[in-house]
Amino acid sequence: MEEPSQQIPPWSPPAGYVAVPSQVEGVVIYAPAADEETEETQTFRCRYCGGTIAYEPGQQGLACPFCGRKQEIEAEQVGRAAEKYEFTLETMAHALHGWGSERRELVCEACGSVVTVAPMALTSTCAFCGSNRVLARSVVTSDLLRPTALIPFSIDAAQLETRVQAWLGQGWMHPSGLHRSGILRDLVGVYLPYWTFDTDVRADWQAEVGRVHTERYRVGGEWHTRTVIRWRWQSGRVRFQVADLLVAGTHRVSQAILRKVGPFDLEGLATYDPGYLAGWQAKVYDIALHDAWEAAKEQIRENAREACHEDTGSAHVRSLQMAVDFAHERWRHILLPVYLASYRYEGRPFHVMVNGQNGQVAGQKPVDWLRVWLVIAAMLLPGACLGMIGLLTLAVGGIGIIGLALGFILLIAGLVGGFLVLKKARESEEI
Repeated sequence: MEEPSQQIPPWSPPAGYVAVPSQVEGVVIYAPAADEETEETQTFRCRYCGGTIAYEPGQQGLACPFCGRKQEIEAEQVGRAAEKYEFTLETMAHALHGWGSERRELVCEACGSVVTVAPMALTSTCAFCGSNRVLARSVVTSDLLRPTALIPFSIDAAQLETRVQAWLGQGWMHPSGLHRSGILRDLVGVYLPYWTFDTDVRADWQAEVGRVHTERYRVGGEWHTRTVIRWRWQSGRVRFQVADLLVAGTHRVSQAILRKVGPFDLEGLATYDPGYLAGWQAKVYDIALHDAWEAAKEQIRENAREACHEDTGSAHVRSLQMAVDFAHERWRHILLPVYLASYRYEGRPFHVMVNGQNGQVAGQKPVDWLRVWLVIAAMLLPGACLGMIGLLTLAVGGIGIIGLALGFILLIAGLVGGFLVLKKARESEEI
């Protein structure tokens, strides 16, 4: 009786080995697999009732809207001591990526903004441009650097309403019904991406520096004095440190409005925990680390130029040349809290922003131009009328001349005041 032949099982590589590219056709090469950190993504469900929970502003925890139970976030407030990284390949290789929790991306077809939200969150309007052409992606971009720290939202719904209503009511030049325009309904809490940079700066400078001297000279037998500037080349070196220089990680918001709602107090930074993002939007950065660092260096060079100018000890400097060196560069990726709204008033778009840490409000407000022009006309009217009266009574003599002069002065004052009113009105709409 013939024995059955034994089948040899197919060969497989040892555990931990993977195929790598080979330059020899027909030959497969295996090498140890790169070490990868396996991370658990968190799903924010209430441990008591299973409902979706969200971070509660001003509280170190999450709240369930269904059963009212709360869960703490185990994160540490570290302030400016939040972890920073060097610009090395090793640092980039070991940096964490993704958000550390289940998120999905919303992409605006109108302005291109990308934000991440909780998997079950529903939204149909873009907080950055007000468009309703928003598409949802099922998978978030996981190759983006993970934030190392963030400032949690501190302003809750009640405080937000109070502050925005007060801001809407400020100013006589805006429509009276603006506070009923539904802006509060459109405000969305979004964590904006930022980069911070630290570095030591050394700037060597060379320039022609002018020193003011007083000299005497003689003309026609009389002595006079005059002031002259004597120029000579000088050089020097300045050193200073840059700490926590903030650079926005997105082009999608107005930098002018961001400056008006700032500054953020970085002492409020907490170590990053995905729980802070539960129930809130988080903007994906569209300015990469390298580009943000280049922008930061330009700003630092301007500061260095001012420091070199001051180091000359003179107000008269020309042909300034400067060489700037950076050392001990460090960076970190953080998130800062803001409320955003892009609303329309009589068919025109306007933007408003609220600092989620301190409640500062800034943005665009529509202008009641009829009111503005009436006020400008009222400012010009006294001078115009008085000048006209003076012109008509000019034949009388002194009275007419005085009236004409006063009218001219009041008209100039009215023109200046009207210009300032017009400038403020335009700035209110065009921030």
